[in-house]
Amino acid sequence: MRTAQQILADSAVIAVVGASRDPSKAAHRVPAQMQRHGWRIIPVNPMVDELFGERAYASLADIPHPVDLVDVFRPARDAVEVVREAVAIGAPAVWLQLGIVSPEARRIAEKAGIDYVEDRCLIVERAAAGLTRLG
Repeated sequence: MRTAQQILADSAVIAVVGASRDPSKAAHRVPAQMQRHGWRIIPVNPMVDELFGERAYASLADIPHPVDLVDVFRPARDAVEVVREAVAIGAPAVWLQLGIVSPEARRIAEKAGIDYVEDRCLIVERAAAGLTRLG
């Protein structure tokens, strides 16, 4: 299992499940900041067509290209299904944002052999490691 910072360093494309169009929500601010630091953000939200200048998708299965990391901004009760979907699309890592914990989702990820992080914030870990994808 890679550390949270290794996962970020190794990832270029992040699918954000539950990405929000509301700039006051963390589910908007966090992916927007990651994008400003050079990560490609793929929003997964069935209620919008586009976010962050990228086409939004209704589900992980609808994304037509590989993703390096699935970032989850959904309640813990939804995390199990999101992790199952991440495994199904071959995502190498899943990240549950700050405040989201799911022992069952963790078991599914571990059984599938994918990296799993929970209850941590992408932008905090990015800043702590001084990571950027900008040249």
